[in-house]
Amino acid sequence: MKIAFVGKGGSGKTTLSSLFIRHLAANEAHVMAVDADINQHLATALGLDETEATALPAMGAHLPLIKDYLRGSNPRIASTATMIKTTPPGEGSRLLRVREDNPVYDTCATTVRLDDGDIRLMVTGPFTDEDLGVACYHSKVGAVELCLNHLVDGPDEYVVVDMTAGSDSFASGMFTRFDMTFLVAEPTRKGVSVYRQYKEYARDFGVALRVVGNKVQGRDDLDFLRSEVGDDLLVGVGHSDWVRTMEKGRPAPFDLLEADNRMALQALQDAAEDSYGHRDWERYTRQMVHFHLKNAESWGNEKTGADLAAQVDPAFVLHEQGRLEAVDQPA
Repeated sequence: MKIAFVGKGGSGKTTLSSLFIRHLAANEAHVMAVDADINQHLATALGLDETEATALPAMGAHLPLIKDYLRGSNPRIASTATMIKTTPPGEGSRLLRVREDNPVYDTCATTVRLDDGDIRLMVTGPFTDEDLGVACYHSKVGAVELCLNHLVDGPDEYVVVDMTAGSDSFASGMFTRFDMTFLVAEPTRKGVSVYRQYKEYARDFGVALRVVGNKVQGRDDLDFLRSEVGDDLLVGVGHSDWVRTMEKGRPAPFDLLEADNRMALQALQDAAEDSYGHRDWERYTRQMVHFHLKNAESWGNEKTGADLAAQVDPAFVLHEQGRLEAVDQPA
């Protein structure tokens, strides 16, 4: 299942992403973590030092390799030059699976050893001096979107993405790629402002959205969040001495995380699993195509000099087993 963490800058979404990833690893889940935030801090939150984090391979720097691998023998894609971030898979495309080895993971993923198991970590990469003033960060995130469009995941596999802050998550169709989106909100008016934006934007796309209250100090904070977001509030997370030591670079063993915070993380896992059980693969594929056609019309056709609508394979439906013919789906 695919899970996103969103929220305003400073809300603690990266910290909660890393705690959730550690929780999943402790439960022996298969986890792929992706840092898609313009501020790249997930690696250090998972225990890497600054030197190790800086040395991680950037997905954005290997976009040609990613495109070439995913294109496979798809006859609808004339060349990798005509692939854009929203290009959907079709007959002949190569699909990614969480637990396999492939050239994309060999080049872009790093194994991170946590207390209770290993995970794979991929990062978009930070802005470089060459990017400043001439590039948009969404061009880097495009590598993540392309991979998510071609990734087949199962119920016991987790892809956890730390998204860029605020409503920038809506600058692409990637916000529809997730079975569950956890919006991290502090119990303040500013803290819930991103929730209102996200709720409005996501309303027409069936995005499963739950709010995780962070920095909650008591019943009054929970009552405030509940009055602002209603039943979308899933759980509140309070102060953590474990997190404080982790942020100082001296993390204790993860099994020493406070019991109430471990229970909160389990609530997140339960909510994600329940949402995955209701995934509509046809709608999932249809939304992928919808945003591809929008991007093709608005800029993709002009940029590539090709009719990118022709890349859509109408008989292809992404599915847990790889693909299904649309004619095989029940009415």
